[in-house]
Amino acid sequence: MKIVYSPCPNDTFVFHALIHGLVPNTPDFEVRYADIDITNGLVTTPNEYDILKISYAALPWLSDEYRLIPCGGALGRGNGPLVLTANSDTDPSSLQGKRVAVPSERSTAYLLFRLWAAQNVPGGIGEVVVMPFDQIMPAVRDGQVDAGLVIHEARFTYPSYHLQLMADMGTWWEADTGLPIPLGAIVARRSLDPALITSWIQSSIDYGWKHPEASRSYILEHAQEMDEHVAQQHIDLYVNEFTRELGDEGYHAIEALLGRAAKEGLVPEIDFSALRS
Repeated sequence: MKIVYSPCPNDTFVFHALIHGLVPNTPDFEVRYADIDITNGLVTTPNEYDILKISYAALPWLSDEYRLIPCGGALGRGNGPLVLTANSDTDPSSLQGKRVAVPSERSTAYLLFRLWAAQNVPGGIGEVVVMPFDQIMPAVRDGQVDAGLVIHEARFTYPSYHLQLMADMGTWWEADTGLPIPLGAIVARRSLDPALITSWIQSSIDYGWKHPEASRSYILEHAQEMDEHVAQQHIDLYVNEFTRELGDEGYHAIEALLGRAAKEGLVPEIDFSALRS
């Protein structure tokens, strides 16, 4: 069975037990590690992968071949994307007409950023530059772009790049809605039994929580220039109760994000009842 997810610590933690044969009665897995900008594009058309990690913001473009799996993803509080700049001017209005780097045009981070910018950047952003998330902070530091929208462990490491926090998309979203942020989702082929896939992933998560030391070398092997302390912070932040079970609050958060984005014309409308089927 073919699976694709990022090399980030939360994904490698979630899937470690599953892809290493530590969950009983599961098939062998062939793993591809890919940035979300790649996986978000994969799910729009038929492809070779059975299970994929994508952004929730990409769900409106999900092909009929895939369905949402209610576990394994990233959704929570206090873990939103950040807007960073290299200068001391952290007034959002200073982004008018400027160049901003983002990790993917169909990422939840970018969708939140567009909703936030509509309220906070009169006249709008200038040019949006898509680049791999690990290249964004160096690009901001070196003046290649005026600001960067960052995800993952950047929330812990951006001070080392001498960058300034302009806005926390998570803080803004939670204050505005009272809901957690739906960041990353797991989708699987509709030809597969969703209950079975869910049980596999939940068992893998449970194994990881029970045996945290078992996945450590695998996580650090794939983490991108990240020390063990930062990797653990990443896991603690992004692997939570929503990772094991999306639940009603998780679905409500998805509906709030994608419903608002559809009203703004940022994404196609989506049949929310279909997400639970």
